[in-house]
Amino acid sequence: MSIKKLKPTTPSQRFRIKNDFSEITISKPSKNLIKGKVKSGGRNNYGKMTVRYSGGGHKKKYRVIDFKRRKFGIYATIKSIEYDPNRSSFISLIHYKDGEKRYIIAMNGFKIGQKVISGKKIPFGIGNSTFLSEIPLGTNICCIEINPGQGAKIARSAGSFAQLFAKDGKYATIKFPSGETRMVMINCMATIGIVSNVDHQLEKYGKAGKNRHLGKRPRTRGVAMNPVDHPMGGGEGKASGGIPRDRKGNPSKGFRTRSRKKYSNKYIIQRRKK
Repeated sequence: MSIKKLKPTTPSQRFRIKNDFSEITISKPSKNLIKGKVKSGGRNNYGKMTVRYSGGGHKKKYRVIDFKRRKFGIYATIKSIEYDPNRSSFISLIHYKDGEKRYIIAMNGFKIGQKVISGKKIPFGIGNSTFLSEIPLGTNICCIEINPGQGAKIARSAGSFAQLFAKDGKYATIKFPSGETRMVMINCMATIGIVSNVDHQLEKYGKAGKNRHLGKRPRTRGVAMNPVDHPMGGGEGKASGGIPRDRKGNPSKGFRTRSRKKYSNKYIIQRRKK
């Protein structure tokens, strides 16, 4: 993947850095693998706004992604690499030998015509999905399950990957993209490789309108509000309200909000970086 900087023909184009989508091979999704997606605009079933700063945006269709990869022992061929408006990574359409079609998260380095497979005792290759017990130590992995059979939950966004550190008994130790190191059951599945669209973090929108296309409305700073609206509100001029808090008064920006009684705390070896 590569990015391109636009010529400053307008003030907004001056700072725009965008994806050139050179990896994308097809523009229209497979009709039998898409669903309609209804927008709420941040409103609940009573029409009351429950999520601020969301609404509008371009119309989207949801692509049904196979996060479980439980079709074992059958080779599939990569037919296309496509854009997905619902995620930062690209997706790939694969055709199995028995004729079934599915979407999977595209890996960095995917080529059209490449074969992928999932299951036990499979070849070690990019895009192949297997159990953590089968993967060599030090391997870059992504699309990792937390609970066996649940489907991929970790390292699914653009450029994400984790590292398999150790195996001990029924647990494997994995270092996650956040910097956290934790134990995951060894019979959970993961995909070998790094998620596609690795330069996604280098993109710059350049104008407010691009955010509106994505369904994001203008955000109001807490400091700019009145005391009745936000704990950080009020004061003369640009005076801030002391310790950063959210609108419910809970400390934020560096304060730990994770429950000390959370069941999965015992699996975390090292907390994520601040």
